[in-house]
Amino acid sequence: MKNLSQWDKQYVWHPFTPMQLWLESEPLVIERGEGVYLYDSDGNRYIDGISSLWCNVHGHCHRHINAAICDQLEKIAHSTLLGLASQPSIELAKRLVEITPAGLTKVFYSDSGATAVEIALKMAFQYWRNRGQKQRTKFIALKQSYHGDTLGSVSVGGIRIFHEIFGPLTFEALFCASPHPYRFDGSADECRETSLQQMENLLRQNENHIAAIVIEPLVQGAAGMIVHPEGFLAGVAKLAREYDVLLIADEVATAFGRTGTMFACEQEDVQPDLMCLAKGMTGGYLPAAATLTTDRVFEAFLHEPWSKTTFYHGHTYTGNALGCAAALASLEVFEQEQTIETLQPKIAMMENALQSIAELDYVGDVRQKGMMVGIELVENKSTGENFDPAKRIGAKLCQHLRSMGVILRPLGDVIVLMPPLAIQEAQLTELLRIVSDSIQNDLANIRKISMA
Repeated sequence: MKNLSQWDKQYVWHPFTPMQLWLESEPLVIERGEGVYLYDSDGNRYIDGISSLWCNVHGHCHRHINAAICDQLEKIAHSTLLGLASQPSIELAKRLVEITPAGLTKVFYSDSGATAVEIALKMAFQYWRNRGQKQRTKFIALKQSYHGDTLGSVSVGGIRIFHEIFGPLTFEALFCASPHPYRFDGSADECRETSLQQMENLLRQNENHIAAIVIEPLVQGAAGMIVHPEGFLAGVAKLAREYDVLLIADEVATAFGRTGTMFACEQEDVQPDLMCLAKGMTGGYLPAAATLTTDRVFEAFLHEPWSKTTFYHGHTYTGNALGCAAALASLEVFEQEQTIETLQPKIAMMENALQSIAELDYVGDVRQKGMMVGIELVENKSTGENFDPAKRIGAKLCQHLRSMGVILRPLGDVIVLMPPLAIQEAQLTELLRIVSDSIQNDLANIRKISMA
């Protein structure tokens, strides 16, 4: 009998994981998945409440996507896009251009959300150099933003714990206050305008030196599901146009239905200059990503090879045939199962359940945008005082939820709910009930043990 748990501890280094604690724990080994459920090596079943880190869309082991991958595998698994073209990458690029906001006409493939953002940053930087404006080297991002783990994406990340140790390796970025109404002493409209004013101040003070603004549209995911006030995204886009800077929309987490529409930018009719896609692009099956951009940006790179304007960036598995086949199949499932259209009752169901959860002891702000939810756990409900992070209350509650058949991964003491879009209403009801019951009945005891 394989001792998978022992082998894991001996050989595997897990991402975003305090490994000392991991080595002292008993790993949960996932063996298979079906629909919204994951099954461990002992046969126990769990609701996948975070879509296997926000990427699974149509459920695990979906027949249509499985078949598309198998069909492609019978032809070829991978061929390079360096000097060659491939059918699946061409077909997917055409499809992405058709469904993304108007003006995005070119697709550059990569492997992950971080690389999609890295590419967008490098494209924006080189775009201005190719146009002779070499002074445009700065980027504006939001505080508490998260855009990935490569050095460029880390540089525009605003979450200190993720980037501060790498400070000597990163470039300096300019940060504007995140429009977080719960942490702002005023109305949502005042919060929005305050943040926009700060951004405009940065643009004015650094006029003709900004290459691009990079933003997570509508929701800052890793910051704890911070939902922006209505109109903020449109306001940022307006400022980008007024000051003639590029707008990079990081839709790695928000695209493919997560906010209730196919892309978050749709909700405020924003047309970015660059858009970053990953996570749900393949339905959560394979690592593939895309950076889309406009003819305006693309044409700045159209010069003779010796002019040094070529975009020298690429990955071995760029436009991988299996990933593109999975992505095309996922988009077909969106149409066949009317995934976006069937979301609205589920979104409303979550909203109703969250109103009750918001009344529970130890629950502070509750944030929702579409199928993206953050439930903030607090030490003192009346004052909003947070728990001591060292107590890891959110992590301990999520660990307890496993015994109740639910897998979640918190962001600090924010409990994140982001199930596959394909979750059925009965399954969603069960997920919300279990989370509510655990907060109501178990959190006080978890707190007591943690404070001892």
